[in-house]
Amino acid sequence: MSTDGNPTGTAAWTEPRRLRGLKATATSCIASVQRPGLVAAADEDGCICWFDLRCKDVLSTMNVGNHNPITSLCFKPGTEDIIYASSGNEVKCFDVHMVCFCVTTSWKQLESYNYNKDEINQIACHSKSSFLAAADDSGDVKIFDMHQQCLYKTLRAGHESICSSVQFLHWRPWEVITGGLDSKLVMWDFSKGCRNKILDFGLPDAGSRDSTGQLLNPAFIHALAVPQLDMVDKLGKICVVARGDGVLSVINTESELAAFKSKNSSKKGTKSTSKSSASTSDAQSQDQNCPKLHLDYSMGGHTAAVSCVAFSMFGERGKFILSGGNDKSVKLWDCFKSIDAGQISSGNDLLTLNINTSKKVNWLCTTTSDSENLVVCDTSKLVKVYTVG
Repeated sequence: MSTDGNPTGTAAWTEPRRLRGLKATATSCIASVQRPGLVAAADEDGCICWFDLRCKDVLSTMNVGNHNPITSLCFKPGTEDIIYASSGNEVKCFDVHMVCFCVTTSWKQLESYNYNKDEINQIACHSKSSFLAAADDSGDVKIFDMHQQCLYKTLRAGHESICSSVQFLHWRPWEVITGGLDSKLVMWDFSKGCRNKILDFGLPDAGSRDSTGQLLNPAFIHALAVPQLDMVDKLGKICVVARGDGVLSVINTESELAAFKSKNSSKKGTKSTSKSSASTSDAQSQDQNCPKLHLDYSMGGHTAAVSCVAFSMFGERGKFILSGGNDKSVKLWDCFKSIDAGQISSGNDLLTLNINTSKKVNWLCTTTSDSENLVVCDTSKLVKVYTVG
C-alpha cells in the first residue's frame, strides 16, 4: 500500500494489521467503547467475528445470518453485552458475554424483529432512549421499541427508492434522519411519523462549490454520521452525508430545522395556498442560508462514491471525520478547523491524511485507542487495522 502524502503533517499511518476469520467479503464493523480494543466485524456469509486487538487470533465466531449477508451492526447503548445485527429483512438481538482477553465468548439469541418489507441496509440505536431504527430497500424505516420489544412506528413516503442509511439525532428525543438512493436526506419526527424537512442533494445547487469536472455519478446518499453527545459542544449539532458523487456534505441540522419551521409558520394563514401543498413545498425546499460545507475532489476528496463515514473516537473525540470510498481510499478530515460550535465555514486545508487501499471500502469504524484505532472493511475477507493520528 501507499499514501498520497500527508498534506498537513499532523497525522501519520502505518501499514495495516490484517485480521483473519471472516468467511466472505467484510460488510460492517463496530468497535466497543466500554472495552477498548474489542471489535466485531461481519461478512456476506452471515458470520460475525470478534477480535481483541491485543491478541493475534479471532476471539469468537457467530454464524447468525444463515449464509445471508450481515448488513449492519450496532451495540445497545450502555449495554455492550447486547448487540443487534441485520440480515435480510430481519433484525436479530444477541446477548454476547464478552471478555477482553483471548478466550472464547459465549452468546445466545434474544428477540428478533421481522417487520421490514425488504432487505435492511442499516440499523441504529438512539443513545438516550430505547428505540432502534432499520432502513430498508423499500424506502421505509421501521422504528422499534427495544424495551417493549415491538414495532413502534413505520416512516413512509420519505424516499422514492432505497433508504440506505439512518441515524438518530441524539440531542433530540424524537428525531431521526435518513438518506436514500433518491439523493434525499429526510428529517423526521418519528413520534408522529411525519417529515420535518427534505434536503435534495440531487439539485444542481446542492453539490460542491464548483461542479465543473465533478463526477457525473448521482448524489446518492450512501451513509450518514452524527456526533455523539459528548462531541456536540465542539462540533455543534451537525450531520455528515456520504454521497455517490464523491462529496462529503456537512450540514447543521438545527439551522435546517429552524429554516423549515420559520418558512412553515410564515405560510400559515395564507389563503392562496392549500395546507398540504404548502407543507410539501416547504419540506422539499433547499434553504441556501443554512450553512453547509462540501468536501469534494477540489479539496483532495474522493474521486468516486463515498461509501462510509464516521467521527473519530480516539484522542479528542470527534476531531476528525473519516471517510471511505469506491476510489479505494480512506481520508481523514480535520473537523475542528472548519467547525466551531456548529458554525460551518469553508477551507482548503481540512484533509489531514489520505490512505490508498487496494480495494473498495465497504465500512469503517474507529476505536478509542491511541494505536490501532482505525478499522476498515473492504471487499476482501480481511479486516484491516491502521494506526492514525
